[in-house]
Amino acid sequence: MKKLIYILAIALVFGCKNDTQTNGKLKVVTTTTMITDLVKNIGGDFIEVEGLMGSGVDPHLYKASEGDVTKLVNANIIFYNGLHLEGKLVEVFEKMERSNKTQVALGENLDKSQLIGSDYFASNYDPHVWFNIEFFKQFAKQVTKTLSEKDPKNAVNYIENEKNYLAKLSALESEVSSVINALPKEKRILVTAHDAFNYFGKNYDFEVVGLQGLSTATEAGVKDVRKLAEFIIENKIKAIFIESSVPKRTIEALVAAVKAKDHDVEIGGTLYSDALGNAGTLEGTYIGMFKYNVNTIVNALK
Repeated sequence: MKKLIYILAIALVFGCKNDTQTNGKLKVVTTTTMITDLVKNIGGDFIEVEGLMGSGVDPHLYKASEGDVTKLVNANIIFYNGLHLEGKLVEVFEKMERSNKTQVALGENLDKSQLIGSDYFASNYDPHVWFNIEFFKQFAKQVTKTLSEKDPKNAVNYIENEKNYLAKLSALESEVSSVINALPKEKRILVTAHDAFNYFGKNYDFEVVGLQGLSTATEAGVKDVRKLAEFIIENKIKAIFIESSVPKRTIEALVAAVKAKDHDVEIGGTLYSDALGNAGTLEGTYIGMFKYNVNTIVNALK
């Protein structure tokens, strides 16, 4: 990290470029796949977007490479989640505050009174805010505002794209509610690899239990597995879920622990939590990911 910070400092002094590229488009760098998808929907063909993280990448553990530093230095705008989700990038972002880069930590601008608190996470707030669609709408508004301010000649396009995307998010809310309403409330217990779904649970009346905590940097131990196995048996839970960005071995160990006590539990599928699916697939978009997750959860728990 010290080497990267040194490279960043040198690059900021000697490598900063003009406000736009030679082709006139803003250069935008994003962190998570959810934010990358959002910014592409708002910016369209009027910006150039580079996402640091790809499908299946865990943002809690992600470390910047020298290539990432170059992308950040050459960017006009940097959008990231904040709330310590990208914990290992915090030092890089702090160093860049001294430059003229426009950095927007989208989660930091949410109303803190609406966030889920945590005594066990660095920010004291659960950072997985994209599982509240209303929060994601606020992200969209922040992105539109920032792009419009930095590139006023295309502001009308950004605003139109925002309008269309917000309509899609509203339609998503209606569809998700309809699917979940088919699942009886007593069956709405969601057991996953780590605590990424608390906002989802709060909105749709699920009890959410993660084997690991809010950050995957904290490993689950034998005690955690045994305790959760007892919970699954007591509540007669029929399916639990792995996550695309978290190694599945801990959930497999949990299944084995439950079955060792003569209770039948299955892996209900893979959920997308901290990263979207592969680019070019339905799950590679925020809207597609949300639909896929909800259908997977409801079908497994019915």
